[in-house]
Amino acid sequence: MAGIDLELYQPIHRYTCRVLYGDTDSGGVVYYANYLRYFEAGRTEYMRELVASYRELEEQGFILPVVECHARYKASARYDDLLVVETSLAEVKPLSCRFAYRISREDGKTLILGYTTHAAVDRAGKLTKLPAGLLARLRQLTEKQENLQLTP
Repeated sequence: MAGIDLELYQPIHRYTCRVLYGDTDSGGVVYYANYLRYFEAGRTEYMRELVASYRELEEQGFILPVVECHARYKASARYDDLLVVETSLAEVKPLSCRFAYRISREDGKTLILGYTTHAAVDRAGKLTKLPAGLLARLRQLTEKQENLQLTP
């Protein structure tokens, strides 16, 4: 993880969800891999609200698969906890972008910090540049970012 900070930048999108029983393991806590699903839900809503829906992106002929992810677990969520998934756009390049996340309980307790990196890929699976209009919009979101350092 050298060189990658777990930071959130403005604008930050907040998405709220409740832990379902099916998200927990036999110990009654959220199964570790399910936090990636929460990342996805937060990212999907960030994009829908601030850029475009993933459906609209797919209609342009490309997708943004995850090519790298990192999660730093700090505390556990349990069944029926109300979670706040905070998502921000951390980095934009012509071929990829990186989102940062913080998931906390409604009481403010940080549970996990992480990021996902996404590559632009066409329907044939070939790496491609982000469309010019999308790249411009994403860069606009990162131009005047206020760094909100989160302690890992």
